[in-house]
Amino acid sequence: MPTSVALPHEFPQTLLQPGCAPLPHWGVIQAQGEEAAHFLHNQLTQDVLLLPVGQSRLAAFCSAKGRMQASFIVIKTAPDTVLLVMSQDLLPQTLKRLTMFVMRAKVKLTDASAHWQLRGLCGDSVQALLGDASPWQSVTQDSVHAVALYPAKVGDRSLARALWVAPADHALPLAAEISTALWQWTEVMSGVSLLSQAVFEAFVPQMLNYESVGGVNFKKGCYPGQEVVARSQFRGTLKRRTALVHSPVALSAGQEVFAPSDPEQACGTVVTSAPHPEGHGFDALVSATLESMAEGWHLGAASGSELTFLPLPYPLLEDI
Repeated sequence: MPTSVALPHEFPQTLLQPGCAPLPHWGVIQAQGEEAAHFLHNQLTQDVLLLPVGQSRLAAFCSAKGRMQASFIVIKTAPDTVLLVMSQDLLPQTLKRLTMFVMRAKVKLTDASAHWQLRGLCGDSVQALLGDASPWQSVTQDSVHAVALYPAKVGDRSLARALWVAPADHALPLAAEISTALWQWTEVMSGVSLLSQAVFEAFVPQMLNYESVGGVNFKKGCYPGQEVVARSQFRGTLKRRTALVHSPVALSAGQEVFAPSDPEQACGTVVTSAPHPEGHGFDALVSATLESMAEGWHLGAASGSELTFLPLPYPLLEDI
């Protein structure tokens, strides 16, 4: 990674108090049945079979070529029930594709978005529920599941974040409501993003740093694309990584990024982006070639607006 530049970013004042954001851009697939965990274990990059009840993990669903078709926050709510929290714009096609693999497995997959309410929690409200829990650790109480997420970091400050999942008729957390847009900015600043339609099949998991944030289990058995994912990790064939960047102009998921040395061919792709809540430009996650990082990135063309690297809030693993 190139040397990062610290910009004069600050946390918006609204994030200095406990906050709760609606998450209409996320939905829920429910897998229920005595073979639910076994079925998902065979489809995802994560060990779902040995996942304890009440706990969570990050996982990806890949094509046979190892390209991500969706990613999830996986929550095992009971021995026979697993929730997959994911981007709403990918839910219908993901549900259809997963259902194709069910065959005779004793599991039923449904869109359960209407049965669960999702909220993003920030600040003290996270610590009240989860204490100092590490990312993907969960606390379950009275059918409410709180999942610790990667914190958002700006400079030396770190903002605790969590996913709150509860039945549709459950009372909301006692915290001031913040906007979905503000939550999406914290998602960018956390360095971890769920896949969206704009970048469907654009990346293998490591291109989004998933192996460094607990999204890939290299000790579990086979799943679609497993050979490609493993080869990328252990044979040194990984050539792209995700970095956190700042842009002076608007940018969107799927947009191409270029390096000055090769103006004819894009070196990377915007994964997700969000405007800084106080008007300081835009922040984004970009997945691009390792060799281009030393040159710098430009949006849309080699002569386009230059992107400034920001520090990732977690280290990239050199080995697994």
